[in-house]
Amino acid sequence: MSQTANSIKEVAASPTVQFRSRPWAATLILVGGLIALVFGIGLSVSFGAADIKLSVVWEAIFRFNPEMTQHQIIQELRLPRVLGGAMVGACFAVAGAIMQGMTRNPLADSGLLGLNAGAGFMLAVCFAFFPGMPFMYLIMYSFLGAGVGAGLVYGIGSLAKGGLTPVRLVLAGAALSALLSALSEGIALYFRIGQDLAFWYAGGVAGTKWFQLKIMFPWIAAAIVGAIALSRSITMLSLGEDIAKGLGQRTKLVKLAGMIIVLVLAGAAVSVVGAVGFVGLIIPHLTRYLVGVDYRWIIPCSAVLGSLLVVFADLAARMVNPPYETPIGALIALIGVPFFLYLARKERREL
Repeated sequence: MSQTANSIKEVAASPTVQFRSRPWAATLILVGGLIALVFGIGLSVSFGAADIKLSVVWEAIFRFNPEMTQHQIIQELRLPRVLGGAMVGACFAVAGAIMQGMTRNPLADSGLLGLNAGAGFMLAVCFAFFPGMPFMYLIMYSFLGAGVGAGLVYGIGSLAKGGLTPVRLVLAGAALSALLSALSEGIALYFRIGQDLAFWYAGGVAGTKWFQLKIMFPWIAAAIVGAIALSRSITMLSLGEDIAKGLGQRTKLVKLAGMIIVLVLAGAAVSVVGAVGFVGLIIPHLTRYLVGVDYRWIIPCSAVLGSLLVVFADLAARMVNPPYETPIGALIALIGVPFFLYLARKERREL
């Protein structure tokens, strides 16, 4: 047996590849997080321009009376809004976790690597040239835009001398995101569709409707189930591609499947909530700190924590300056930007 094979065997038997997981912490996060999420959804539904008691929220959900105005507000406006926030929070967080695990890049996030900007640019093109397009087709074009954005970022980053480093990848993502955002704004001004794209610039869940959730849900559910099924292979990749190959992983197939899942999650989320960044950057780091490096726990816990972050950020957005709303993208950025700068500084010291 060669020295390399012996090394891989030793690594495979080490505590690191045993994933250094904390199942008790993960179980606590899943159970406690889901309870907190239910509480947050109830609180978010009850709070607004017209405050509604939690007992009325319960009645509107389980004993809906279409003749009551408060029940109509809950069912038609607030409930799809808060459920949409929970869904897109899970999307961004799981997408970020997969990207960080596959690329071993601590700065990976769908917003930082051009996926959100690519999806938003494609939405601008659809609004300008294909007005009235059904939401199902908008989601498909959003997937396509996210894929184009990711491909361009990886292509540009690879051209630099010295190869594709995490910092170069983020710089390429920032440059391309700025370009695509400027092009989207130019399209909006020229074709006078600025109002249609306003939700994407600000980032928010205020306009979410039931039909959007019904179209999104199968895609998101399938992608998250696929991410969980792929989680063990992503854990191996997070330890290094050579180790993963030595342990029998088909790394190219795993990366392809992981990227498809990321594109579906990011594309679906951007098509509904717009350009909300940093969720996929913050949540996976927090989850790894709490539960260890096993992605079988990281992915479901990231989904729960990502949902919590967006639901409570949306609630806070309505409390900052009532009756007006602050974009949730701005609130999350207040946390995300300092966290990103800390990670970038740490990454630069380690180079």
